[in-house]
Amino acid sequence: MRRNLLVNLAEHSPKTATQLAGEFPITRQGILKHLNILEDAGLVAVHQIGREKRYALTPAPLSELEQWLKLLNAKWDERLLRLKNLVEDDSGG
Repeated sequence: MRRNLLVNLAEHSPKTATQLAGEFPITRQGILKHLNILEDAGLVAVHQIGREKRYALTPAPLSELEQWLKLLNAKWDERLLRLKNLVEDDSGG
């Protein structure tokens, strides 16, 4: 659910909790619970305009995660290549 909220906000932001609740099969209160968790994680920013709160994606933490995953992926590629070479050397191939 939270991933879907992030994707939705990435494509169409900002939105109110009521707008989001109309697009997902859970209540507005359920949406708010998830939005509060995402806000605590720094992934969503809240902007209050009068009595209305609008939620928007905060992309910086996701960019940091993307960089970390690229580094992790490169390390695994290196390890798998070493394993492949080891197996091929042992099998004479």
